Amino acid sequence: MRLLIEKSLLLKALQHVTSVVERRNTIPILANVALRAEGDALHLKATDLDIEVTESAKAEIAASGGTTVPAHTLHDIVRKLPDGSQVEMTMQGDDGRLALKTGPSRFLLACLPAGDFPDLGAAGVSHSFELPSQDLARLIEKTRFAISTDETRYYLNGIYLHAFETPGGWRLRAVATDGHRLARMDIALPEGGMGMPGVILPRKTVHELAKLLADYPEKVAVGLSANKIRFTAGNVVLTSKLIDGTFPDYQRVIPASNNKTMMVDNAAFISAVDRVSTLSSEKGRAVKLSISEGRLELSVNNPESGSATEELNADYSGEGMEIGFNARYLLDIAGQLEGDRAVFKLSDPSAPTVLQDEKDESGLYVLMPMRV
Repeated sequence: MRLLIEKSLLLKALQHVTSVVERRNTIPILANVALRAEGDALHLKATDLDIEVTESAKAEIAASGGTTVPAHTLHDIVRKLPDGSQVEMTMQGDDGRLALKTGPSRFLLACLPAGDFPDLGAAGVSHSFELPSQDLARLIEKTRFAISTDETRYYLNGIYLHAFETPGGWRLRAVATDGHRLARMDIALPEGGMGMPGVILPRKTVHELAKLLADYPEKVAVGLSANKIRFTAGNVVLTSKLIDGTFPDYQRVIPASNNKTMMVDNAAFISAVDRVSTLSSEKGRAVKLSISEGRLELSVNNPESGSATEELNADYSGEGMEIGFNARYLLDIAGQLEGDRAVFKLSDPSAPTVLQDEKDESGLYVLMPMRV
């Protein structure tokens, strides 16, 4: 194997694939990235046996071949090379070393055989469709904060992606919940998505996909099989196992009869919650909302550190009520709203509250109250 590749192209490809490689591995080859020189490109692949990322980068191939080298070591070397460097990679015979050369720098890296590298693959794709990367990124970014970290309820450790029929037509819906809050976001169902199975994307897959989409402005191809999902964004292919479990019937926890509506300036609300929660206890993070006609008072009373109150104007004309929430959860949800005003649909102090953007109903959030 012998090739010449420009540093920036190699570094970009390594950044995509090495992020799935765990720093500590009990299986040595999983700490490596597979390199294959073929045609006019260098093909890279990394996996943790649950997620696999492949990418190809344009290169001058003098001799085809393949090997695997420590992923993070190679990434660190390439990252520290001078910008504009031409990197030459050579592996001769079976000496078990990959030579990397650029300018006055020389490196020899230990290798493991390419034939031993696992292949995750995504055979038997049953549904495939394309959608704009910004739409897929929106589904993920608006819901990922609510993914549960409770490993005992593993089926909540991801985003539930499924097709859903609404009065306005079929939608592609993402849902995440940790039992305290629920996040739901819809986009139009892409052509080819009809009949797709509901799937749960694991938390790490969601994280890697979000990073990938941030660098890619065009359409993303999605392929689904019974237990895997594949995302193709240009030269990058991310394949992941799905969570093997049943996502709960989230529709049952979304209240349909909350008849008290409050609207408040979202930016002012975020700032006020952030200020008064400075005095809330680290354990509870509780903030009380006292709602009356035209007015919202936020308050925190912590015997250990003191108390804080702040008043805001609010569009509300119903019966007055007091309700408590976890301040961090409130800020997480309010931070997802892009419009000027946040809409609260309330029932009573012990019932879940629905939050939405005043001018965008594609997103919906449910928050459980807490005693204050």
